[in-house]
Amino acid sequence: MSSELSALVSDTAPGRGALRPARSWLHSDAPSLSLNGSWRFRLSPTASATEDFAADEYDDQGWDSIPVPSHWVLQGDGAYGRPIYTNVQFPFPIDPPHVPDENPTGDYRRHFALPADWSDAERVVLRFDGVESLFRVWVNGVAIGSASGSRLAHEFDVTAVVRPGDNVVAVRVHQWSAASYVEDQDQWWLPGIFRDVTLLARPAGGIEDVWLRTGFDNGRGHIDPEVVADTSAFPVTLRVPQLGIEQVWATPADVAPVEVADVEPWSAEQPRLYEATVSTASESIALRLGFRTVEIRRDRFLVNGKRVVFHGVNRHETHPERGRVFDEEHAREDLALMKRFNVNAIRTSHYPPHPRLLDLADELGFWVVLECDLETHGFGKVDWAGNPSDDPIWRPALLDRIQRTVERDKNHPSIVIWSLGNEAGTGSNLAAMSAWVHARDAERPVHYEGDHAGEYTDVYSRMYSTVPETEQIGTDGSRAPLLNCTPAQGARQRTKPFLLCEYAHAMGNGPGGFDQYEALVHRHPRLHGGFVWEWRDHGILTTTPDGTPYYAYGGDFGEVVHDGNFVMDGMLLSNDVPTPSLYEFKAVVQPVAFTFEADKFAVTNLRHSADTSDLRFRWRVEHDGTLVESGDLDVSVVAAGESEWAPLPPIAVSPDAETWLTIDAVLASPTPWAPEGHVIATAQLDRSVRRPAAPVGRAARPRSDWRPGDGTLTLGIAEFVDGSLARLADRAVSGPRLELFRAPTDNDESPAGTVVGSDDSTDGVSSADLWRREGLDRLTTRRLSVERAEDALRTVDKVSAANSALSVMVESVWTLEDGELELRVEIEPSRGWRTVWPRIGVRFELPDGTAPVDGVEWFGLGPLESYADSVRAAYTGRFSSTIRDLSVDYARPQETGHRSQLRQLTLKSGNLEALRIVAVPDAQGRRPGFTLSRHTPQQIARAEHPFELPDSTTSHLIIDAAQHGLGSRSCGPDVWPEFALRPEARTIRLRITAPR
Repeated sequence: MSSELSALVSDTAPGRGALRPARSWLHSDAPSLSLNGSWRFRLSPTASATEDFAADEYDDQGWDSIPVPSHWVLQGDGAYGRPIYTNVQFPFPIDPPHVPDENPTGDYRRHFALPADWSDAERVVLRFDGVESLFRVWVNGVAIGSASGSRLAHEFDVTAVVRPGDNVVAVRVHQWSAASYVEDQDQWWLPGIFRDVTLLARPAGGIEDVWLRTGFDNGRGHIDPEVVADTSAFPVTLRVPQLGIEQVWATPADVAPVEVADVEPWSAEQPRLYEATVSTASESIALRLGFRTVEIRRDRFLVNGKRVVFHGVNRHETHPERGRVFDEEHAREDLALMKRFNVNAIRTSHYPPHPRLLDLADELGFWVVLECDLETHGFGKVDWAGNPSDDPIWRPALLDRIQRTVERDKNHPSIVIWSLGNEAGTGSNLAAMSAWVHARDAERPVHYEGDHAGEYTDVYSRMYSTVPETEQIGTDGSRAPLLNCTPAQGARQRTKPFLLCEYAHAMGNGPGGFDQYEALVHRHPRLHGGFVWEWRDHGILTTTPDGTPYYAYGGDFGEVVHDGNFVMDGMLLSNDVPTPSLYEFKAVVQPVAFTFEADKFAVTNLRHSADTSDLRFRWRVEHDGTLVESGDLDVSVVAAGESEWAPLPPIAVSPDAETWLTIDAVLASPTPWAPEGHVIATAQLDRSVRRPAAPVGRAARPRSDWRPGDGTLTLGIAEFVDGSLARLADRAVSGPRLELFRAPTDNDESPAGTVVGSDDSTDGVSSADLWRREGLDRLTTRRLSVERAEDALRTVDKVSAANSALSVMVESVWTLEDGELELRVEIEPSRGWRTVWPRIGVRFELPDGTAPVDGVEWFGLGPLESYADSVRAAYTGRFSSTIRDLSVDYARPQETGHRSQLRQLTLKSGNLEALRIVAVPDAQGRRPGFTLSRHTPQQIARAEHPFELPDSTTSHLIIDAAQHGLGSRSCGPDVWPEFALRPEARTIRLRITAPR
């Protein structure tokens, strides 16, 4: 590679040539020409390709064609390279600002015809909304300039080189450049022109830029305008028809604030927008105004004078086929789905999104933390030596990035906080970025989590702090030390609003503990909620050699270095399917709370500003999960932050069935994001008749007539051979087999995170490794005894693992009383177990035979899976499912499908019942859970992708006395001790009958 080219790709400058200053992304009626579509394309393995391709007369007929926008690594089925996923690693040597000579470089060419009526344009501008990573531009063979900042907009003045008729634009894109060192976000590296390319005709007397700042105060609004235009463009007119505003400014000096006597405010709950135009004789700019005032008072973050609680998500731009290429229809549905799940805020991790997304956020209503395109995470490998955040040679680039971020999106009312970036250490360049933002926009505060000491930011922000630590941050007068803070710095940080910019790492099955964080927000006003990591999985749709589709993650494309499936960490699967964690989030953060007292209930409105006039309240009563009555409730309109009491409806309580009252708050009319009747919040009340003196379940009858036997017998519907179950109701069934293992979740597998669960847990050792060390995935059984009594069978087994002296005693007692078969399993661990257990359960095998068990009906918690620390979205009822739909298709197979608080279970084969099981509470009133799957936990644990699961001829039913919680240890706290499953004696009692 030539020294000139090497200098280019290693140049820390943000751009060269005819690059224009940053400005707003505006809706203008001035002429424009989209250059999206098919471009000619050539990929070279290095950056040293010749530049003759830019020549006007160059023959590109031998080149391929590629769509723009797109990523070249997602085109051509691997012909142009493959995606690379890293989180905390650089996929090239850490040698800033240099990158390797092996630098895939894409050359693009296309022709365009300059419209004839553009001859009177004052300037012609070529705009790129997103190119990864460094690109150079030629028009008609003339070098125009270069730019970097992949998720930022860049405009070039091409007035002097375009011509009437046919023109040629050529673009060279280098995958790696100095800019790559500051774009080490947790996502796929996807080079190419991936956002729109547009040619703009800028008219004489046009508007270069406009910013309509707005404010709101007690019913009154104001508009503080900033108009950038030549003096010759004036007069300029501001029109807001809905407010009767038509303000004409004859000269630049006349531009002044406009007071509005009566206006409705904008908020994420009530996103009231007013259509406005700013016009000259030659151009009209359309904007939508949202009147709101953002401020910090002491340690409160306020919008329109009211405290904001962020129930947010971190949102990357990702799609399994398009990558970061924007699709407005999909984005609108994405945001509508957020609204349906009570998400009210978005952190644009970790770069500005496509500008149209922010239009949608304004319209649908979200609090937005807009983040700059900056992350230098890979420098953590070298203890942040040479980090661009503190190196003066990088300052122009970092300042350019924040300037382009703020200038492009400053008109959006949804943006309430500017964020400097993410995981870039700290340093003087970040401080300089913050100073620039404060000077440019005095209203909106500045966020950056890495400023732990609070030297240059306005809000205190952390990632993945534990519940106790978060509580100490919010507690007035606390002197508990804060991360990387002196006592004085900690005291200063406690004077600021606090938010969790990332928490509850939603990787695979999890997280647990949403409700613990939410409870803190209501107890400590300094705490303003946070943003779950993250909204969706980043899987890339691909196929195995035999054509089986699957969603790929790090390592699936043969990357030299990668961070595995850490990119699959969203509450939405790659195919847009919500995971149970999203339902859990919705239930925990629901904006309406219910309190029951005797024969009345209170409705508490937890919203920021909206009252409950948009809601109606429905009720239903079920007996053992069967609906008996329902109706609507008469509830007064409740103002934001207030509560109102209402009487409960008359409830028909059954003397011999569980009676459950359920209340739903639903939309009274359709919205742009959900239909009428969509459920916003739910609560349940157990109104069952209680007789505390009565025993829990039927007591097991003590036996004294046991005698040794061969264990081959029939007890009602059960057939046994040598003491082992062989058949139930003429169906082959084996079990119960002690099961202490679950296919480890991503949280179970993580050696990192904050350990709070197991007595034997240590940083750097995952729970799953401890379980495998103890042999929980390879237990063996030695039968100690087989005994019989009248209508009864008793076996005692010792269960242990190779190379271990630890064991578990399992006593199984089968009895037949009054024609009903009962199984009681007593599980008792030996001394010496130190680690938590994943589960305490028993497994039954049900071979397919002629009628496979392929579905289930149950009375218990549902309809989705639930675990000890993730149960708020589950409610008591009667549910049904196919065996396939009981499990979630996590990108890496793992524990899934557990349903808690089981009362009754019916196994089905097609439409026919196979077996009925009643779960009897134990002596402490605890109910078991169940999992039904086509694979054993051991088979699931061995698979890295769903397609690796073996074909199955058996259904596996596991009845769990208990399961370990989920936690957030893949990036955050381990399972909270209350939900950690320690080895202990447990009892499982089941009554099994044949289908009727």
